[in-house]
Amino acid sequence: MKDWVSTPKSNGYESLHTTVMSMPFGNDKEGRWVEVQIRTKRMDEIAEKGVAAHFKYKGTDTRTSQAFESWLSQVREALEMNDKSQSAVELVDDIKNSLYHEEVFVFTPKGKLIVLQAGATALDFAFEIHSEVGSHCIGAKVGGKLVPLSHKLSNGDQLEILTSSKQKPSEDWLRIVTTTKAKARIKDCIKEDNKGYLIQGRDVVEARLKHLGYPNLTLEITNQLRAYFNAKDANDLFYRFGKAYISVDQLKHWKSDKEMHERKQAEKAIKAPIVDSKSFKKGMQQVEEGRKESDILLIGEDMDKVDYTLAKCCNPISGDEVFGFVTINEGIKIHRTTCPNSPELLSRHGDRVIKAQWTSQIQMSFVVDLIIRGIDRVGLVNDVTRVISDELKVNITALSIGVKDGLFEGKISLMIQDTSHLENLVSELEMVAGVIEVARED
Repeated sequence: MKDWVSTPKSNGYESLHTTVMSMPFGNDKEGRWVEVQIRTKRMDEIAEKGVAAHFKYKGTDTRTSQAFESWLSQVREALEMNDKSQSAVELVDDIKNSLYHEEVFVFTPKGKLIVLQAGATALDFAFEIHSEVGSHCIGAKVGGKLVPLSHKLSNGDQLEILTSSKQKPSEDWLRIVTTTKAKARIKDCIKEDNKGYLIQGRDVVEARLKHLGYPNLTLEITNQLRAYFNAKDANDLFYRFGKAYISVDQLKHWKSDKEMHERKQAEKAIKAPIVDSKSFKKGMQQVEEGRKESDILLIGEDMDKVDYTLAKCCNPISGDEVFGFVTINEGIKIHRTTCPNSPELLSRHGDRVIKAQWTSQIQMSFVVDLIIRGIDRVGLVNDVTRVISDELKVNITALSIGVKDGLFEGKISLMIQDTSHLENLVSELEMVAGVIEVARED
């Protein structure tokens, strides 16, 4: 006999179930097992339509109202415990899991009845009693015998929970519990612990980077570290440093690998010295026939118009102070005097450096990268792009913006005519509400 009248199910279901053996009849010489369900008309309507539907149309009696309030409180609790990272499907699954399931009936040491879903463990019971009891649970006693947290409960078990102030939830507990309430409480506790490790990790990273010569932990450096240490995102990166899964000493290896990569990139731009004076003279004096009017860079001692390409490492534009560098296979490349590679080019290969100067007579378009920082707000990106595209008629070639803790940092690639055009654009962007800093990326 299963009695769900004196103790209804969590979804409001009430009924008496029993299984009987029928007498042999006709060709059925052994009889059959028959399940008998006994319930009133009210109980049957709830079983068929659900307690919410019955309450809406016919729920006037006290017992139905109590069942509905109990059901509604479980739905409300499941919504309140919803993890914001959950999808809608996961949320519905959690609510279904907390309402529609087989149940197990257990008791506290004082005899209070606790109803949990079938498969619940001693740890589920502890969290059902109270969140603090569950968080500090180290074990339980069932019938006076010590059992582990993972002990699955049976009908009629009487439990006593053992706690310790030094105990705290771990991620392993999520594999032990089955109830939505216990899972939500464990996740909340783990998140609080992770926040502490995340802050601690960020602090140690910033401190060590300052020691290594990086005064600010920028978005670019954070992304480089994330890629180097294979972290899913910035939070995962700092959490792993905070938990000491990654030693801060590894930042020295990151710095050395970063510098080695930058040296290799610079070496690619520096070809073998030119030993053939004729080739050098030819490279200096070669004039393109049918030169377009847009070529407005004068090169060499005689300030002639010769072939050149703009170096990608510094992206010079009209108005910048520049110099030319003669390569073997790629002709003359134009660099800004503030280019990261200029110290090495000027010191080690001074014989291949030539003068270059803009005439500033005809407009050209150059790609410039701007770094923009400020306080995040709704509609910020729309205002920035409106100023650039609609008001200043500047073409945007690339745009990426990241947000963290209410602050944003983004990189915008634009087609700029010259330095005065760039300065005007920067001034307009700095006037946008929320924008704190706009700078050209070197």
